Amino acid sequence: MTTPMKESETAWPTYSPASRPDEAVRPGDRVRLVFVDDDDNYREVAGAELVDHGFDVVALADGTAMLDYLSGGGYGDVIVLDWNLPTTPGIDLLPKLQRRGIHLPIVFLTGQSSRAHENLALERGALDFVDKSRGVGILAKRIRLIVDAGKQPQEMQAEEIQQCGRLVLRPRVSRAYWNDVDVNLTLTEFNIVRLLASSVGEYVTYRSVYDCMHHVGFIAGSGEDGYRTNVRSSIKRIRNKFRAIDSGFGEIENFPSFGYRWGRAITPSA
Repeated sequence: MTTPMKESETAWPTYSPASRPDEAVRPGDRVRLVFVDDDDNYREVAGAELVDHGFDVVALADGTAMLDYLSGGGYGDVIVLDWNLPTTPGIDLLPKLQRRGIHLPIVFLTGQSSRAHENLALERGALDFVDKSRGVGILAKRIRLIVDAGKQPQEMQAEEIQQCGRLVLRPRVSRAYWNDVDVNLTLTEFNIVRLLASSVGEYVTYRSVYDCMHHVGFIAGSGEDGYRTNVRSSIKRIRNKFRAIDSGFGEIENFPSFGYRWGRAITPSA
């Protein structure tokens, strides 16, 4: 349920806290989102769903309202920004925020899902870029990753980019790119790819991959080695996602009854 604040308190609606019974929110853990989208119906529906995911939401219709709100003392932890806004496009609001000394994490939530739009957003300083078609649930998870990363010690907060040939990993937001295209991995799939790519040319055991998926000692599946079925299914899904981008993808190799490796073995030079 959403509840607008009184007009005397603010000119823009803000949604009251709520939480889903299956997603407990600890006191003091709530994150305030400044959510900017000019589609009234979408803004209301998505804002209410974000509240259900445990966020406080200040919903604004355009960039001018956002700048006025933040410059006037309004606060937020993360800005969720649409690309197509009236008067000033979302991408052009980034330098305006910087000039006003507003340095909040910015996530683009937009239907402009081309690689060019995403690259430009990240180059301008946005921390993430989420296609609206992926749903608010994915957006909520991405925001949580950013917030959790921000709680790390200062020396750990710098963006870490890992590259392995045509594979680029952004651990801070759990994103993997192949040929500069987002592979759209889940968090578990990302962790598997990161594990394999951290040891190029070396086989990683089924057990190690499974521990990466769950935790050390966790067992599921039928029989003592039933977990291998789970690993094979995850690897199949990962391969299919890479092959949707590159039909010739073959970086993940299998050693039957042992495990998987990323890339071919590196032979020492003579």
